[in-house]
Amino acid sequence: MEITTLTFIIAGVSIIFLWIFLYFFPVGLWFSALVSGVRVSLIQLILMRWRKVPPAVIIRAMIEGTKAGLKLNSNEMEAHYLAGGHVANVVHALVSAQKANINLDFKMATAIDLAGRDVFEAVQMSVNPKVITTPPVTAVAKDGIQLIATARVTVRASIKQLVGGAGEETVLARVGEGIVSSIGSSESHKEVLENPDSISRLVLSKGLDAGTAFEILSIDIADIDVGKNIGAVLQMDQANADKNVAQAKAEERRAMAVAEEQVMIARAQEARARVIEAEAQIPLAIAEAFRSGNLGIMDYYKFQNIQADTKMRESISKPEAKTKAIVDTHKK
Repeated sequence: MEITTLTFIIAGVSIIFLWIFLYFFPVGLWFSALVSGVRVSLIQLILMRWRKVPPAVIIRAMIEGTKAGLKLNSNEMEAHYLAGGHVANVVHALVSAQKANINLDFKMATAIDLAGRDVFEAVQMSVNPKVITTPPVTAVAKDGIQLIATARVTVRASIKQLVGGAGEETVLARVGEGIVSSIGSSESHKEVLENPDSISRLVLSKGLDAGTAFEILSIDIADIDVGKNIGAVLQMDQANADKNVAQAKAEERRAMAVAEEQVMIARAQEARARVIEAEAQIPLAIAEAFRSGNLGIMDYYKFQNIQADTKMRESISKPEAKTKAIVDTHKK
C-alpha cells in the first residue's frame, strides 16, 4: 500500500517537473522551427519565456514569414510584441503586401500597427478598394429648393499615409462639404437632378483625400431627393416677422392715441370743473351786487330773460332738438 502511494507521488512530481521543463524548454516548438527553416536556438526560446514573450507567437509568425520568403528578425519581433503590437497581424500584412507587389517593409508595418490601425486590413484595402456610403447630405440650391443627396465613395488605402493620416470620418465630412458646396452653387435644383454627375466631378476636383490615409477613386451619387422649399419658408417667416413688427407698431400708435385721448379728456374735465366753479360764483356775485346796490330787480329779470333766450337758441341749434321740434309741430 505504501509502495503504491509512493509511486503515485513520484509520478505526479515527475509530471509536474516534465511540464515545467517543457514550459521553459519548448523543445517541440524549437523542432518545428528547425524543420521549417527558421534558425533559432533553444536558449533564445528559453530567454523569451523569461522576457514574458510567448515563443509560440514569435515562432509561428517567423515560420509564416520564412515560408513566404520574408527575412524576419526575432529580436525585432520581440521588441514589437513588448511595445504592445500584434506580431501575427503584421506578418499577415507583410505576406499579403508581398503577394500584391506592394512596397511595405517591417518597420513601416510595425509603425502602422502601433499607430492603432489594422495594417492587414489596410493592405487588403489597397488591393480591394472599399466603398463607404455617406449619410444623407442636405443642401439648398440658389432657387431655394432643398435637396437631400447620398453618395458612395470608393477609397483605397494609402500605405504611406496610414501613419498620421486622417480616417474615414474626415473623408466623409469633406465629401459632404463638397456636395453642399456643389448644390449650393447651382442656379436651380433641376440642374442638379438632370446632371448629378456634375457633383461628382466638382467634388473630385477639390482633392479631398489630401492628408488622409486613403485615396479617393470615385464619388458616385446614389440618390437625390427633393426636400422643402426653403426659399418660400424663409419668405413666409420674413413676412410673418414684418407683420408682427407692423402690428407692434400699430399697437404702439393706438396706445399712444388712447393715452393722448385720456389726457385730453382729463384736461376737458378739468376745464369743465373750472367752469362749474366759476358758474357757482355767479349767484354769490349777484347777491353781493344786490347788497351793494349795483344791481336792481329789473336788471336781474332782464338777465334771467337773456339766459332763457340763450338756452332756447342753443337747444334749437342742435339737430336732435330740431327734429324733436318738427315732430312736436306735426303732432299738434
